Amino acid sequence: MPNIRLRITGMTCEHCARSAEDALNALPGVEAVVSFADSLADIRTPDPLDQGLLLDALAAVGYRAEPMDDEAPWANIPGNDGLHIAIVGTGSGAFAAAIRAVEEGARVTLIEGADVIGGTCVNIGCVPSKIMIRAAHLAHLQAHHPFPGISAHTPAIDRVALVRQQQARVDELRHAKYENILAANAGIELVRGWARFEDTHTLSIACADGTEKRITADRILVATGSRPAILDIPGLSDTPYWTSTEALASTRIPGHLTVIGASVVALELAQAYLRLGSKVTLLARSILLSREDLAIGEALVRVFEEEGARVLLHTVPESVSHDGTEFVLSAGAEEIRCDELLIATGRQPNTDRLHLPAAVETTANGAIVIDDHMRTSVEGLYAAGDCTQQPQYVYVAAAAGTRAAINMTGGEAALDLNVLPRVVFTDPAVGVVGLNEQQAREQGMETDARTLDLENVPRALANFETRGFIKLVTEKKTGHLIGAQILAPEAGEMIQTAALAIRNRMTVRELADQLFPYLTMVEGLKLCAQTFNRNVEQLSCCAG
Repeated sequence: MPNIRLRITGMTCEHCARSAEDALNALPGVEAVVSFADSLADIRTPDPLDQGLLLDALAAVGYRAEPMDDEAPWANIPGNDGLHIAIVGTGSGAFAAAIRAVEEGARVTLIEGADVIGGTCVNIGCVPSKIMIRAAHLAHLQAHHPFPGISAHTPAIDRVALVRQQQARVDELRHAKYENILAANAGIELVRGWARFEDTHTLSIACADGTEKRITADRILVATGSRPAILDIPGLSDTPYWTSTEALASTRIPGHLTVIGASVVALELAQAYLRLGSKVTLLARSILLSREDLAIGEALVRVFEEEGARVLLHTVPESVSHDGTEFVLSAGAEEIRCDELLIATGRQPNTDRLHLPAAVETTANGAIVIDDHMRTSVEGLYAAGDCTQQPQYVYVAAAAGTRAAINMTGGEAALDLNVLPRVVFTDPAVGVVGLNEQQAREQGMETDARTLDLENVPRALANFETRGFIKLVTEKKTGHLIGAQILAPEAGEMIQTAALAIRNRMTVRELADQLFPYLTMVEGLKLCAQTFNRNVEQLSCCAG
């Protein structure tokens, strides 16, 4: 009987080893002994036996294995024999890069100093925030829906139960999308500890047990993400202020929450807490969403104020203190007292503890400067995601990670960010892509634009939700669509249609001639496109 030795990944205890052993011994004629300590399976098999049956049996019970011979998964891919890539970080960009690099034939070492893998999005960002926003939206609808035939009432909020459910889904997704993938991929090794550069190919890892580990790699990718940026306000550092991390995890709904910030995180969390029962004061350094079309920020001020929030524009506190019970903010002649203070004024890259090589070009705040191939100014050193000057969106980080892996393994892949759809999950939501009028003018373009209020969109009327608008911007000479700004309940679901139209250089007339299903909110894009040549108020429903 032939002898086979397999390296098994994914086992966490002796029980796992027994489970793997039972799965192998269940195959006809197979005799297997599995060692948890060595992560090995020693197997005697009948001849002949397809080794794939062994791997499939282990995969069925949750483990990945590879033969302990020359048939490692990267060994037979031309050009990458023995190529070793080290990736600092385990977020979306890092994992996308790791998976693709192994597919391209490399061996990958992931390095993570935090307690959990997965980065910001799944753990303390996108996923928990959208769960919280959805719960707050449902609470708001119970008390403020537009249908008189259904009794409205203010619901009782059990924040402890909401946070428990939220964290359970976070844990589930992290396990499915990160931990399981890591366990199932024999080409990826995880090293726990904080990394710093010794030279352009060598990393020193400070492990949790106090030891140091040195890793030398052919290529290194930095994908360390970002963290909340904190304003330099006198007294703030001595107070127990919240960042988004604490705001999402808090099991208490504050009586009065003050939010300093005016962009995505600030607006999403401010409205969520407002709808869960907090009194909310929002302080903006300038205006809301200052990088977007001015009409969006102006409309959101009205939305927040209609829902009971207080919005103070062009306001930053001169000082902050905490008396043991309350925060006290001095803002001009006014004193603001609140139970909790959320600082949501942007994010800064996690690069300060890396000891980056001096030749690596960075911005003033430490973001690593990269080109469209994710190459830094140092040969063999790449970066992706929020630690770079790229837009800080998880889907940008993942796309960058994949392309970085292709390039690190000898390929040629660029990341084109010219058409980048963006969403703010307020209610109504914000969806934007391409250029607004001001941005186009700054590029020397002559534009034409139309704005359609949601009162002219049949689905919005049917929903009794007409707050918002759709705005399309074209290049006047050619009629090509170059930008879209949407404020609508389903803006996040609508904006990709506009993005595809811009990507494919459609004219506004071509967009107007497309067939859109009725009744849908995205039909509003067609209606807005029609306003460039027609008065939609004079058209029948679903007019073609």
